[in-house]
Amino acid sequence: MENIVLVNDIVTLRTMELTDIDAIYEAGNFSEIWTHLAITIQSREDAANFVEQSLLNKALGKEHPFVIIDNKTNRIIGGTKLMDLDYTHMRISLGFSWLSPAYWRSPINSNCKYLLMQYCFEVLQLNRVQIQADERNIRSRNAILRIGATQEGIFRDHMIRKDGTPRNTVIFSVIRPEWPMVKMHMEQLMNRHIEQPVTSVI
Repeated sequence: MENIVLVNDIVTLRTMELTDIDAIYEAGNFSEIWTHLAITIQSREDAANFVEQSLLNKALGKEHPFVIIDNKTNRIIGGTKLMDLDYTHMRISLGFSWLSPAYWRSPINSNCKYLLMQYCFEVLQLNRVQIQADERNIRSRNAILRIGATQEGIFRDHMIRKDGTPRNTVIFSVIRPEWPMVKMHMEQLMNRHIEQPVTSVI
């Protein structure tokens, strides 16, 4: 995929760039963000390593990293990725999503997922979008269910956490026949939150 920009009234997703390191460090320098993710950003060096590895993976065709921009402030407030694009089987994974804590439980997450799934189903014309979460990450699991994804099952001992413990991964998906109803549901969610203030992350 070439560089991509996805935008609505609330949020902009654009392809990550090397010049984003400082902004990603500022947005991501909160330990609570990384509890259930494979990395931690606690220094500018961590942010630089994260951006450089993400861009290397992009160049290798493994993933497409985005930064999340709040349209009100024009500031980077998080990130997300499209991964494992498979045109043979017409599927992709959406993941490694994170937000600065000030934006938890805000409309940002629903708007990001909407833009990404719209791109996957309506531009790339894929049949399946998969989303996954650490079994322990109840907040993210609930957020994924709230947008209308279907929980399919659990991969046991699927990954190793930063602390060395095995992680069970919960698998969710939206498939093409479901997209029109999921799209309508997400639009209703986003409209419901338009006038609500940001209180805290997904």
